[in-house]
Amino acid sequence: MTYLELSEDGGGAHKFYEAAVSGTQVTITYGRIGEAGQTRVTDFPTAEKAQAAAAKKIGEKVRKGYAPAVRGMRQRRPVTRRTIVSTRSTARQAPVLWRFDSGSAAFGIFVDEERCWVGNQRGDVYTVTHSGTVNSRFRLPEGVKCIVADDFWIYAGCDDGTVYDLSGKVPRAAYEIAADVDIYWLDIHDGVLGVSDRAGRITTIDYEDELQWARKGRGDSAWMVRCDEDAVYHGHSDGVARYDADGTLVWQTPEVRDVLFGWQERDAVYAGTARRTVHRLAKSDGRVEAVYRCDGPVYSCATSPGGRYVFAGDSHSSVYCFAASGERLWKLGTGCGSAFSMQFFDERLYIVTTDGSLACIDASEAAIAAACEGSVPERVDVKAAASLAAVEPSAVLETVTHPGDGVVVECVREGERLRVHVVSPGYESWNVQFPKAVREAGARYLVEDVRPSGRGGFYRAYGEIRRLV
Repeated sequence: MTYLELSEDGGGAHKFYEAAVSGTQVTITYGRIGEAGQTRVTDFPTAEKAQAAAAKKIGEKVRKGYAPAVRGMRQRRPVTRRTIVSTRSTARQAPVLWRFDSGSAAFGIFVDEERCWVGNQRGDVYTVTHSGTVNSRFRLPEGVKCIVADDFWIYAGCDDGTVYDLSGKVPRAAYEIAADVDIYWLDIHDGVLGVSDRAGRITTIDYEDELQWARKGRGDSAWMVRCDEDAVYHGHSDGVARYDADGTLVWQTPEVRDVLFGWQERDAVYAGTARRTVHRLAKSDGRVEAVYRCDGPVYSCATSPGGRYVFAGDSHSSVYCFAASGERLWKLGTGCGSAFSMQFFDERLYIVTTDGSLACIDASEAAIAAACEGSVPERVDVKAAASLAAVEPSAVLETVTHPGDGVVVECVREGERLRVHVVSPGYESWNVQFPKAVREAGARYLVEDVRPSGRGGFYRAYGEIRRLV
């Protein structure tokens, strides 16, 4: 058994790599120092080939700067979690249709036509139907910072710096963020990940999990990052800024301070602040187009399509609705904590809260009018079935012997990196975005489909991944 570590002073990598040989079997374990990591087991025809394969792997790591170490001597790096005391709202109760208790403070939410996702500080991710039925559960190794969508793909960013793809049956590690980046928030567009952190930096990472660029904002505590096809929008303690796709600073607005959350529409970004406001900023030049005033620090905000209505959640367990112009239309209490994140969908406002709730609020005109008069429906408390098993991340793949209707891709070595290309006919010779943990030089895989990125130049593996043998 050989155990190596790579730990760079002042930040950067903080990882371990272990290779163990037992007869014809090689077990590779890797991850961040102080954590269990991920394990991959490979069988070889002979013990000699197993030894040679392990030696090759160790040699590659040593050339990258890894060195022999003793497990346990170095400790894992600290992680900042958002801990905020929430007070009870004095406003009338919002018309909550149903509430699911995820078991721990929840930051991550995403809602689409089929289901609602909630991720909590314990590492649990659940999916719940719009009618309030829990139908799946994932268990990730660390607390979930946020859940973001990129076309078909759903990603959960965790406290340990790993971003997991939840689009398949099993979570797969898609991005590994440097250990010196204390993540506060994430967003993604067309395979490019934007990361904002405690130090006030913004970092972008491409589809191959490789650094594109990083910039330091003028403030710290960067809770806001939003990405679109043209730019990245970054909010922190000292303002909001726009960076073009190549990292060029376009504008910054220091008058919008103490940003705690961000949202975007096609032509505007919205910054919720600790100063009890939400600001709508023009994407083109950063000009403040409207201000929405709340009665407490704003933890989250969202809009209805096109920004017709603006919603906000404050530190006093209240939610607000404003007209686009800035006029406050209503304020109601959640009854289940302050909204750390929120999303509007089909006349409903979905929130995840400080007490771990995923709550569905009826935001229709009739329901809100009744609630403002003190009349609300009886809330349904949703429970997950005791038999609902938690699916954990894995680098193990199912195997198949025939490609059938799928697309065959192959992993090849290019210098020190492993790349994946499409083997099936009719495709460009582009790289394929593919989980690093399952890549093995010379191996072929079967995927349901590959789809070109929006900007072109690479493919994205779609659906389940199986190994072709």
